[in-house]
Amino acid sequence: MEVNNSTKKISVSTLFFFLTTLILAVLLLVNNSRSEKERGYNSSSVMNRITYMQELALVKHNYTGVISYKDYMKFLNINVPLTDKYFLLKYNGYIKAGVDFNRIKVDVKNDTTVHVSIPRPKILDTVIDEKSVEVFNESENAFNPIKISDYNDALSREKNVMIRDAMEQGIFAEATQQAKMAITTLLREMGFKEINITEELIIPQVQ
Repeated sequence: MEVNNSTKKISVSTLFFFLTTLILAVLLLVNNSRSEKERGYNSSSVMNRITYMQELALVKHNYTGVISYKDYMKFLNINVPLTDKYFLLKYNGYIKAGVDFNRIKVDVKNDTTVHVSIPRPKILDTVIDEKSVEVFNESENAFNPIKISDYNDALSREKNVMIRDAMEQGIFAEATQQAKMAITTLLREMGFKEINITEELIIPQVQ
C-alpha cells in the first residue's frame, strides 16, 4: 500500500514537471516567433542603442602651440613707451568635436529600412593642459609687471585660435563622417539593409 502511494506521488510530480516545461516551451516558441517576425526593433530601441556610441564618434585634434603675448600701458588708448610687457607660452592641448547623439532622430520604416536624422556637429571641448604650459622670455618691467590674468587671457584667446584652426582643417566634416560610419555599422549589425542618414536641416531665422 505504501509503495502505491509513493508511485502516485512520483507520477503527479513528474506530470507537473512535464506540464510546466511544456508551457514554458510554448511561451518561448511564441515569443521567439514574434521576435523573428517583428525583429524586436522600433525607433525607440534603435535610438537607445545609438546613444551609447557617442564617445566612439568623437573627433579629437591634438595641438602643440606657442603663444606670443605683448601689451603696453595705455593713455588715451595710446601705448605708453617703455611700458611693454611680453612673454612666450608653449602648451599642449586638444579639441573634441562631434554630433550630439541625444538629438538624433530615428524612424524605423520596416524590418530592413531605417532613416536617421543627425544634427550638425559642434565643438564639444577645448582643453589646454595647464601642466604642459611653459613660459619663456618673460619681461621684467616694474612699471607694467606681468600678472596671472595676463597668462589666463593669453590662453583663453588661444582657445579661439584652436577652434578656428580646427574648423579650417575640416573637423566638422570629420565629425559628421565619423558619426555616420558608427551609426551605419551598428544598424547593419542589427540587420538593417537600407540605411538612410541625413543631416538636420536648419532654417536661418529672419532678422
